[in-house]
Amino acid sequence: MTQRKLIRPDVAEPRTRGSRRKQSPPEQTNAEEFYYLKQMAAKTPMVVMLTNGDELQGWIEWYDKNAIKLNRHDGPNLLIPKHNIRYMFKEEERKRQRRRDRARAGASRTDSAAGEEYEPGAEAEPDIEESS
Repeated sequence: MTQRKLIRPDVAEPRTRGSRRKQSPPEQTNAEEFYYLKQMAAKTPMVVMLTNGDELQGWIEWYDKNAIKLNRHDGPNLLIPKHNIRYMFKEEERKRQRRRDRARAGASRTDSAAGEEYEPGAEAEPDIEESS
């Protein structure tokens, strides 16, 4: 019988095969920077919702790590700390949503006028007349 030599991998050596550890994601992806720069360049009208429920409208003139500067037509320009911002979106998104809501309400009124209740996704059953 031949003797076999037991080969143990050295713990100090990093493994080169498939069991390599995943690298942690970078701390900054620059997605936020890209978004702000794009909105600043286009002077996109934005809606900023604050954590206390207030809603501000304007366009972003400037930003840094901790704050944004919001220019407004109807009031003074504001320097808003980012930790006070719940979320923000483009003002045109609100207009699109209003159009969708009006279109849905119009469809609902049309169906109600015919004496039927409108249910989205429900298929109408055909009326079958009995012949005698």
